[in-house]
Amino acid sequence: MSKTIEIQSPEQFSELLGKSRIVVADFYANWCGPCKQIAPFFEQLSQSLSRPNIATFVKVNTEGDGAKEVAKAYAVTSLPTFIIFRDGNKVDSVKGADPSRLKSILEKLGNEIETAGEAGSGSGGGGGMTWLGADLPRGYTDISDIIDIRGLELLNADSEFSVRTLLHKPKPAALGKSKSEAKDWVESDTDEQLLLFIPFNSAVKLHTIQITSLPPAAEEDDDEDEIPMRPKTIKLFTNRPHNLGFDEAEDIQPTQEIVIGENDWNANGTANISLRFVRFQNISSLVLFVVDGDGDSEKVRLDRVRLIGESGEKREMGKLEKIGDEPGE
Repeated sequence: MSKTIEIQSPEQFSELLGKSRIVVADFYANWCGPCKQIAPFFEQLSQSLSRPNIATFVKVNTEGDGAKEVAKAYAVTSLPTFIIFRDGNKVDSVKGADPSRLKSILEKLGNEIETAGEAGSGSGGGGGMTWLGADLPRGYTDISDIIDIRGLELLNADSEFSVRTLLHKPKPAALGKSKSEAKDWVESDTDEQLLLFIPFNSAVKLHTIQITSLPPAAEEDDDEDEIPMRPKTIKLFTNRPHNLGFDEAEDIQPTQEIVIGENDWNANGTANISLRFVRFQNISSLVLFVVDGDGDSEKVRLDRVRLIGESGEKREMGKLEKIGDEPGE
């Protein structure tokens, strides 16, 4: 039995965008030859990758009375067109019957689809809504889900912690009423410095970084060198093919350097860091270098990192056409 859902109305499509973390939409028409050619491949992907409330594959007939309004809303001008959504936001698209490109995009999503159930298990319904430590800037969205999780790398982290916890959707355990034994944060190892490499599945525009840090309060019998600090000085580097080394990060000019003051942390332990937006356009990767911490300890702690900005391509309205056939065919 097919797992692909045929869209009948804008209301049905909106409901799916709210329920499923990832939605892959195939915009087609019955008269479109290339649409028919790639349809079996799309169905194969749907059968192998569909997961309830995590990954949903849909078909949108641009000739249908209700579905054509969906195509119009997303400015679909060529057929077939495939659009990938994350948490209701358009994050990527494929124009034309290009199975290799479609497969490449979905392969990058494969790991996220497999781990999405675990990452969103504590966030309830609504497609796995992400906890945010501060309000979103007007006009921008959380684009953390566009991060290529498999490419994440964190240098000088204590091996007891996992870098992926920085992107977990639920609220940090330290903000809960009862303290969990599970460690859902990261700490540095030999000193206070950390180097976090963040690759993206598609180019993005970064506007704000939200960093949450919730170190425990010191007690009389605690060793102050072992109590982690909040980060203080951070350097950002963009469009690097891989992570930097610590010596290199110290020596080269960053895209932006930030000093987080004590008053920049809100009640959720989150610093809302505004970026020089003009410098963070068309970003394929980000290196976040924690240079030092706010104190005398030898460790720095990070609980969550959220990236706020824009993603996806904006396409202009135009004549609807099919891709792959010569004119007149």
